[in-house]
Amino acid sequence: MDESSVAEYITKTFPGVETTTNFGYTFFFYRSDHLLPFATIASSDNEYEQISKLDRPGVFRLNIGVSRQTFHSLFGTTKIDVSNYDFTALDVIMPHPDYAPQNFICVLSPGEATFERIRPLLAEAYEIAVRRFTRRNKKKEPGS
Repeated sequence: MDESSVAEYITKTFPGVETTTNFGYTFFFYRSDHLLPFATIASSDNEYEQISKLDRPGVFRLNIGVSRQTFHSLFGTTKIDVSNYDFTALDVIMPHPDYAPQNFICVLSPGEATFERIRPLLAEAYEIAVRRFTRRNKKKEPGS
């Protein structure tokens, strides 16, 4: 899997996805809810983050916001010590180095088998974004 095939999978699989790019990241949002992406792809190091050494050829990091339950099923219920992870390791599902407390996971340059494991996690992240969007926009409707 390369960065463009992952991005294409996300945008073609999930209806209503909008993207934006900044600081070497591609952000994936549901519709116009550009407050919190459900997934991002980081394709290069920047002044804010260099932990994954993304300036290596072909290396990118896919970040996915999952439910607390899913996050705990992957990494346990105790507080995550991110210093225990090698964030330069390829094809390993890990807690996000900065956003683990918000239930974000990451994987650098996932292979085909790992991407198969990630597909349901992307679907879950998308569904969370859809529910959040729907909840916020119901509040804005007249008479609700």
